[in-house]
Parts: sequence; C-alpha cells; structure tokens
Amino acid sequence: MAGPKCTEEPQAKWLTEAQMTAKFQQRGYRDDVKKLHVSKGNCWEIYGHDKAGKKVEIYFHPITGAIVEANVKD
Repeated sequence: MAGPKCTEEPQAKWLTEAQMTAKFQQRGYRDDVKKLHVSKGNCWEIYGHDKAGKKVEIYFHPITGAIVEANVKD
C-alpha cells in the first residue's frame, strides 16, 4: 500500500529527524521510534508504538509536522 504524497519542497526546508521524533513523542506516542525515514511521497514516515502499546505507522508532513496519515496495527 502506497503512502500519501506530502511535498515537493527541498529537504533543506524540512523539519529535522530530531524535530520529527520530538513531535511524535509530544503527541503521546512512546519514545521508542523504531524507524524514521523519508517515504516515497516525501513525508517523514515513523514506526513506533502508541500509548496502548500498539504498533503505529505515521506519515508526517515534513514542513508543518502535521499528521497526514496514521495506521495502527494489532
């Protein structure tokens, strides 16, 4: 399944990996980010766990930090 399309802006304008990890944690997700990378749609894609311990895959807009898509797995 393909992820969302976020931006065509250059990565120099994006939030850094550290900033994205902090946003992920500030939203209440566990601070156990397993993987953080740029998706094919130019989003920050993060894998981790939510408060209930469920695995999550979340796509963030790389400039605004807004959640574009979130998937919870059992």
